[in-house]
Amino acid sequence: MASIKAFVLIVVDPAKTIDVFNKLSAVDGISEVYQVMGPYDIVAVVDVPTLTDVPAVISRHIRAVEGIESTTTCVTFPEAG
Repeated sequence: MASIKAFVLIVVDPAKTIDVFNKLSAVDGISEVYQVMGPYDIVAVVDVPTLTDVPAVISRHIRAVEGIESTTTCVTFPEAG
């Protein structure tokens, strides 16, 4: 069964980047986490079974992490099958 992926672009308090990275790396539903340069500090890849699972991961497990200042989420189109 295909999954839904979303790329979450995250702005973090610079003093908490490592803590945020480590916390996000341990979250169920997040398959990859990267520190990046540019307007965002971290990119997290959410990988869940259905589109309706995406908001829960973002609101309960990403935005709840101390040190995150803002997020922008880009949800991929499901693969045509």
